[in-house]
Amino acid sequence: MSSTAMDLLTWVRGPGFIIAVAIFLFGIALRLIEIYSLGRKPDLAVARTESRGSGGRTILGRSLPPEGMLKRSPITYIGGYIFHIGLFITVLLFEPHIELIRNLIGLSWPGLPSPVVDAAAIISIIALIVVLANRITDPVKRFLSTFEDYLTWTLTLLPLLTGYLAYHHLFLNYTLLLALHILTVELLLVALPFTKLFHTFSLFAARWYNGDISGRKGVAS
Repeated sequence: MSSTAMDLLTWVRGPGFIIAVAIFLFGIALRLIEIYSLGRKPDLAVARTESRGSGGRTILGRSLPPEGMLKRSPITYIGGYIFHIGLFITVLLFEPHIELIRNLIGLSWPGLPSPVVDAAAIISIIALIVVLANRITDPVKRFLSTFEDYLTWTLTLLPLLTGYLAYHHLFLNYTLLLALHILTVELLLVALPFTKLFHTFSLFAARWYNGDISGRKGVAS
């Protein structure tokens, strides 16, 4: 097991990582080219209002729950916010992750204490499970859910779960857990450009675009 685990770790740290990053960068570039090559039709109408700043206001406004929706669907919004904040802390404020980024692109920043990041990871895992349970038990959400929704949920959970297990040396050999953690991250990178996870890159640009157009037309966005 030790030799096999070490071989897997060596592969995911080397060829596997290179392949995953190459597919990730290619996919992101392809999707961005597809989006921006659509262009924007000339707006021949006279602008009703000054649209400057409307894009930013839309980004901010749509980052908050619409009126009444927090009360109507608290798990979706509260669970979503908790998960995304926890994921941000886990990915970008864990010192080993920061060191990896520094080695790759030369950028670094201060991290948080490991116990704080550890707590954020477990809270994110719990939030993901609660949101999934709500999706399964709610008839409307279950009807609207597709295979891709469950796939992206799984691909998002696995890096958090395997990272938590590796950090605490739980259940399996540490070398194997570390290899599985890196592998799940690479699977997430490969899938991200080609699934709904691409909203990581398109979300704020789309909101700004819609807000800018709405502002020019003089309508609420």
